[in-house]
This record gives sequence, C-alpha cells and structure tokens, in this order.
Amino acid sequence: MSLVYIGLGSNLSKPEQQLDNALKSLSAIPNTELVCCSSFYVSQPMGPKDQPDFVNAVVLLKTTLEPLALLEQTQKIELLQGRERKENRWGPRTLDLDILLYGDRIIDLPDLVVPHYGMKAREFVLYPLLEIAENLILPSGEKLSKLVESCPKNGLRIIEFK
Repeated sequence: MSLVYIGLGSNLSKPEQQLDNALKSLSAIPNTELVCCSSFYVSQPMGPKDQPDFVNAVVLLKTTLEPLALLEQTQKIELLQGRERKENRWGPRTLDLDILLYGDRIIDLPDLVVPHYGMKAREFVLYPLLEIAENLILPSGEKLSKLVESCPKNGLRIIEFK
C-alpha cells in the first residue's frame, strides 16, 4: 500500500458540499482507503481576484493503485462533480483534486508530476498537510514543518463548523 496525499479545492457550487462529496467519492475508489482529512480551510484565489474564495483540505489515502490509475479516478470524480477544464489554470472551479505526494516517489510524466509542482509555496496545501502529517519529510528530504515556517498564511483560516 502506498500513502498518498491529495489536495482538494473548490470555490463554486457550495464549496464545502463539493469537498464533502469528494470525500465520499475518494473513499469509494477501489483498492483505496481514506485514512484521514484535514480541517477545511478558506483561502484567497491564486489567480484572478474577481472570483470567490476557495475551500481547501488535504486527505491521506492508502492505495494499491498505480499513480496514473489513481489520477484517472480523481479526474473522474472531478468530472462527476461538474469540473470543466478551461484555459485559465487558476480560474474558478467546482472541484480540483491534486495528487500532492505518492509515497516517496518522484514522478515526472506529461499528465502527472509528483511531488506536486507548486505545493511548497501554497499555504492552502502546506498548512492542511501539516495538520495531518506534522512529521512528514518530502522525497527531496525537506521537512514539511520547515516549509510551513517560510510560507505566510495569506489570510488562510480554518472553517469553524457549528
């Protein structure tokens, strides 16, 4: 079994519900177990600022699926939840599922780069990841806790559920 961290994000069509639905779908992937999920966080959009804030989280999965098979499953979940792939990389979306880490593997394929290319500078990835894996060491040998120390929160906050 491989330990895989996946980033979740949404800023359209009831984002918290989108993430809840994604968690149910992720837990139903064959040969895969959803181990835990971070809190949900609100973050400012990376790209155009004329869009709603995002709701983000990070989950830990255990899976026997190979990376591209898991990617296929996550993309299927995105599509089922109304994801439309458009030119704008940082535009609004119903659901974004990114494979952040796949065990200690380094993957560089046309469709999949792991560790995720932008994770080291994204507060909406690092802080939720730290919440569920505080002692994590990346395949590069970097400690997650050190990366978080040098990453400003930029208004990132945990959603308090009532």
